[in-house]
Amino acid sequence: ELRYGDTLMRFDFVWLRDHCRSASCYNTKTNQRSLDTASVGLDIKPQAVRVDETTLFLTWPDGHVTRYGLEWLVKNSYEGQKQQVMHPRILWNAQIYHQAQVPSVDCQSFLKTDEGLKEFLQNFLLYGIAFVENVAPTKEDTEILAKRVSLIRETIYGRMWYFTSDFSRGDTAYTKLALDRHTDTTYFQEPCGIQVFHCLKHEGTGGRTLLVDGFYAAEQVLRQAPEQFELLSKVPLKHEYVENVGGCHNHMIGVGPVLNVYPWNNELYLIRYNNYDRAVINTVPYDVVHRWYAAHRTLTTELRRPENELWVKLKPGKALFVDNWRVLHGREAFTGYRQLCGCYLTRDDVLNTARLLGLQA
Repeated sequence: ELRYGDTLMRFDFVWLRDHCRSASCYNTKTNQRSLDTASVGLDIKPQAVRVDETTLFLTWPDGHVTRYGLEWLVKNSYEGQKQQVMHPRILWNAQIYHQAQVPSVDCQSFLKTDEGLKEFLQNFLLYGIAFVENVAPTKEDTEILAKRVSLIRETIYGRMWYFTSDFSRGDTAYTKLALDRHTDTTYFQEPCGIQVFHCLKHEGTGGRTLLVDGFYAAEQVLRQAPEQFELLSKVPLKHEYVENVGGCHNHMIGVGPVLNVYPWNNELYLIRYNNYDRAVINTVPYDVVHRWYAAHRTLTTELRRPENELWVKLKPGKALFVDNWRVLHGREAFTGYRQLCGCYLTRDDVLNTARLLGLQA
């Protein structure tokens, strides 16, 4: 046991030996462990322990000395991690988002300056959505935009997708029908992390885009019915996509709970919500399934509250980036000819770009 500030920490001796940052145990150039963890005896104990105001010193049976800064230990202890969040964010409903007056970033600033890119990414990390203005309304220019942030994730829909309401794929998105709020690719084992939308042309009415902060809705469930939140984070479901249209033949299955949390601090990191693609529920026992439906209804009620709905009219020149692990999207029905292009981005690379600019991601 070790107390530093207001935090009481507990460490296993194997852990303390394994995380030694001495030159023989850790390569500071590559930030990789050199020590073979399997060589550490599971019954290891230090011969001597000393603590001063800033540092913990441990001398091991073979004479090796390990030093830890107490601030490093607080930051990296289990107790310290429980008090921190992995991803700082601002939860929002429509009013909160409008009042924040989150600015769009100009395309040239986004493409040409680190400041513009950093402002965009900060907005995206905090709110799960971000806009870029004054983009040339072409698929090629949208691709240049996407590549500024990340690698483009190629999927069964291709690299850059481009669609109209021609029902060329076996998906409701390729129609003029309204789409209820949902996250995409729930039928992937790893749902796509970020989605880019750019409306290139619309000659008609309707077609507004609906955005809902799924984490805000889930937070309301956690406050009102924590046992239902826990159920939604524990029960695994299948989502499925079966397509046989033209030359497209696909059968995708993804498995996971609706809410995905880090177990040490209960922080939500992914919501998998798509009533269109949810498969037969056959992974839930009889004595749980009714309680799951009740919990799902509670979450759905929150997601469908009008005050949680942010409606946006996508127009040529305004590109939208959506965190598909957090923000649900939908659309109202529309008339006329509508062209939309976009792509999916690899989440790791977006977060990598943000960290390299000094953001916590």
